[in-house]
Amino acid sequence: MSALFDTIKKRRSVRTFDDNPLNDAHTKDLKEYIKDITNPFDIPVEFVILDAKEKGLSSPVLSGEKLYVAGKVEKKPYADVAFGYSFEKLVLHACELGIGTVWIGGTMKRDVFEKAAEVNPGEMMPCVSPLGYPAKKKSLKETMMRKGVGADSRKPQEELFFDKAWGTPLVPDEDMSLILEMVRWAPSAVNKQPWRIITKDGMWHFYEKKDRGYENEATGDLQKVDVGIGLCHFIMGLEENGKKASVKIDDPGIKIPEDAEYIVSVMV
Repeated sequence: MSALFDTIKKRRSVRTFDDNPLNDAHTKDLKEYIKDITNPFDIPVEFVILDAKEKGLSSPVLSGEKLYVAGKVEKKPYADVAFGYSFEKLVLHACELGIGTVWIGGTMKRDVFEKAAEVNPGEMMPCVSPLGYPAKKKSLKETMMRKGVGADSRKPQEELFFDKAWGTPLVPDEDMSLILEMVRWAPSAVNKQPWRIITKDGMWHFYEKKDRGYENEATGDLQKVDVGIGLCHFIMGLEENGKKASVKIDDPGIKIPEDAEYIVSVMV
C-alpha cells in the first residue's frame, strides 16, 4: 500500500474546527517543516503563520479556527504553479499530523489577510489556510458546501490522462495508474480538476484546462495553482516509488483545445 495515497485520500477540506489551539509540538513541527519546502521551479514560497484573534482574521465559511497559514510568492512566470506545489506539501504534512486545512482563495477579506501577512508590492498571496484540529461534527454550512461542489467525487482517469494525443485515454501500468490516481484526487478550486496530462515519448506533459474567472492580479491564476497541486502529487508519487523525475518547460507542440495551455513536462 502507498502511505502517500492514504494521506491524499484521508485529507479533506476542513471548515469546522474544535476550538483547541495547536499543541506546541505540532506548531514547532510545522514551523520546521516549512523551512525546507521547495518546488521544481526554484521559486521561493514564503509561509507566514498568523494568529486569527491577534490579526483580526476570519472567513465566513469557517468556524473555530485559531491559526492561519498564508503563502506569498514573487510575481513572476510559474509563480502560481510553484505556489500550488509548495503549499500542497504543507497541506499533506499537516494532514499526517492530524491537522485540518482548507485552501481559501476568495472567501476572506483579502486586504486584511495581505496586511497581516505583510505582502509586499511585487508579491502575491494566492491562498491561505486555517490550521487546527477538525471538530468531531461538521457544521451544516460545511456539509452543504461539500455537497455543492461534489467534494467527494472526481472525474474518471480517462477524462484527465491521455496517450500521445489530447482525448485519447491512457491505459497506464499498475504503478503509474496509482500515481495518476494520486493526481486525480488532488484538491482544486470548486473541484474543477483543471489538470490534464498527455504522455508521449517518455515524457508526461501537464496542461491547464481553463475556466473563466480564476485569474487576477492578487491571486495569479488559481487554476495554475491547482495544476501545481496535481504536479506535487505526481512527483511525490514517483519519489515514493523510487523513481527520479526531472522537470522541464519545453512545449511538445501537441495539438490541444483553445481553452487549454501547456504548463510543464516531467521526464521519469
